[in-house]
Order: sequence, then structure tokens, then C-alpha cells
Amino acid sequence: MWMYLGLLAALFLGLHNLCKKHAVQGNEVFPVLLGTILSGFLLLLPFFIGSIYFPEYTKEIGFYITPIPWETHGFIFIKSMIMAASWVLAYQALKHLPITIVAPIRSAGPFFTFIGAILIYKEQPNFLQWIGFFLIIFSVILYSKIGKKEGINFKRNKWVFAIIGATFLGASSGLYDKFLIQSLELNPQTLQFWFCWYTVLILLVILSITWFPNAAKRKAFKFRWTIVAVGFLLQTADYFYFKALQDPDALIMLLSAIKRSQLIIAVVIGGIVFKEKNKRKKLVPLAGIMIGVFLILYASNS
Repeated sequence: MWMYLGLLAALFLGLHNLCKKHAVQGNEVFPVLLGTILSGFLLLLPFFIGSIYFPEYTKEIGFYITPIPWETHGFIFIKSMIMAASWVLAYQALKHLPITIVAPIRSAGPFFTFIGAILIYKEQPNFLQWIGFFLIIFSVILYSKIGKKEGINFKRNKWVFAIIGATFLGASSGLYDKFLIQSLELNPQTLQFWFCWYTVLILLVILSITWFPNAAKRKAFKFRWTIVAVGFLLQTADYFYFKALQDPDALIMLLSAIKRSQLIIAVVIGGIVFKEKNKRKKLVPLAGIMIGVFLILYASNS
């Protein structure tokens, strides 16, 4: 069951990536990021209020936000700092790189998670899972070759380093999620609500220095409906992902790989919507990534 929840998370992440590309075009990254996280927070706020005044009802519908100790708040704040840094880097890269380049580099995330899962959680892959992971990494290398044809030098372009840094931080957060969900026994909506709250606070501090005092930047900002959509889609994806992690049999390294199936939406539909180059050539390494994901799913069910 947890694998199918992972596929649902991938579906909403793919749609989230498309909306994110539209939301950041011509906009400062920080206010867009604040808008998306704030939208997600407002989506969850009724459940928090309901958990205080109507606890039985929110428990009945499965969205009760549980009271947590201050120590647990500290652990969630750490996740907020990790992901705030990851998103800032990713949004900046997304503004300057094609989505069909950004999305595949992000697909290297499962490799970092894979190594961490073996070293930290002692998860044991089988032979086909090894093949699947390395096929994904090889396919990402192919994408880098295609990217050079679009004038993107992967050794000198700082936005490439930004997306690599974002990918590493995102993978670290994924490993941390397993600790929060399984060791601290947080339910998805509790983790999501407080994570959004602390991330909003972090971004407000950044914006108070870099954006709010600058009238020209504020006037240049363009609100788009996709800013709200990104927030809603991200929280929906995270909910299914965290529900999958609640299963004690769930392997974080496999979930991380399954989520890469979002590339179907990001590369195929994104390439059409944003009219990016070399779409057909990018389908070759995309196929490699998808075969890698299939091998992981097949090996896990066999």
C-alpha cells in the first residue's frame, strides 16, 4: 500500500513542479516561496483549529493535529531550516534553467537517500534495486549532456550547483522524515502544519531583510494563481508521502525513487507547455529513469 501512496505523491509533485515554473517566472524567489508555504499553512489551519475545538470530529475524519512537546517542535524546526535552504536554491535554479534540466537533476535525490538509508537505517537493497538506482543516476548524466546543447555548462553554471545543493538538502530532509514519522510517531498533518508554520517564520525573517524594505521589488512582484496552487499541491503530495512513511515496512530509499515518476509530468507536459528544447532527446534518459523506478517496484513486489 505504501508504494501506491508514493505514486500518488509523485503525481501531485509533478503538477506542483509545473505550477512552480510558472509561479517564479519574472518574480523574486523569496516572496513566491513565502506565498506557496503560506498557502499550504492556510490549507491546514482549519484542521488545527478543529483539533482544538472539535477534536472528536477531526479524529473521525483522520486530520487531527496532535499536541506535541517543545522538544519535538525543535526537531520540526530543524526540518524547516533544511527545506527552506533547499527550496531557496531550487527556486533560484528553476528561474534560470529549463524545467527539463532541473527535474532530472533533482532525480538524483534518491541516490543520496539510498546511501543514507543504507548507512543510517540499515536498509538492504536487492540486486534489481541496485540496478534500478544506478540506471537512474546514469540517466541523469545523459541529461547533463543534453543540457550542454542548450548552452548550459554543467561545470561552470552556478545554477547547476544550486540545484545540486538543493537536491542534497532535499535528500537529507527525506532521511530525516523517516525519523520524524517513525521514531517520533508524528502523524502527517501534525508534521505538515508545524513545518509550514516554522518555514513561514524563517522566510519572513529573510524577506524582512531582502524584500519588504525594497519598494521597487515589491511593486515588481506579480501574484499568480499558481503560487497558491503550488502550496496546495505540495501539501497534498507530502500528505500521501508521509502516510506511506507511517507504514513500518516502508523503505525510504524506495519511496524516494518512486517519487521520481513525477518526471513524466515535468518533462513531457512541461516541455510542451514551456516550449523547451530537445524534448525528444530528453525522452531517452527519461525512459532510463522510469525503467529504474520500474525495476525497484518489481524487485520489491517479487
